[in-house]
Amino acid sequence: MKIAFTTSDRVHINAHFGWAREIDVYEISDNGYEFIETLTFEGDLKQDGNEDKVTPKLEALNDCTIVYVSAIGGTAAAKLIKKGVTPVKAKSDEDKIADILNKLVQTLKGNPPPWLRKALQPKSSNFEDDLEEEATV
Repeated sequence: MKIAFTTSDRVHINAHFGWAREIDVYEISDNGYEFIETLTFEGDLKQDGNEDKVTPKLEALNDCTIVYVSAIGGTAAAKLIKKGVTPVKAKSDEDKIADILNKLVQTLKGNPPPWLRKALQPKSSNFEDDLEEEATV
């Protein structure tokens, strides 16, 4: 599964989701993790109330399971959840990406908590597809 981190230094989870210029993406499993890519965003990202600034991020994170942030607005969090991406707020700006990845690998080897089990479930493509599946069962 893919996990994303909002970061300004590629070490810590220290960027607000809406303001983040970079989001690092990793592939993770119970065998370990691997860096995939850094997503880069341009424009006036600090403008509050500008919901258009999160649209490219929502699209770029579509195949991620979880995104770790230092902070996130309610609207952006709701949009992520609707797309099947679970936003998780870091405890502090000092939280290191590598520490979180190592903890997640260990958790995946054991018994993941309910929130992580739910995040790991396959994403449904959309409401209409869900209805079709129920009708054919």
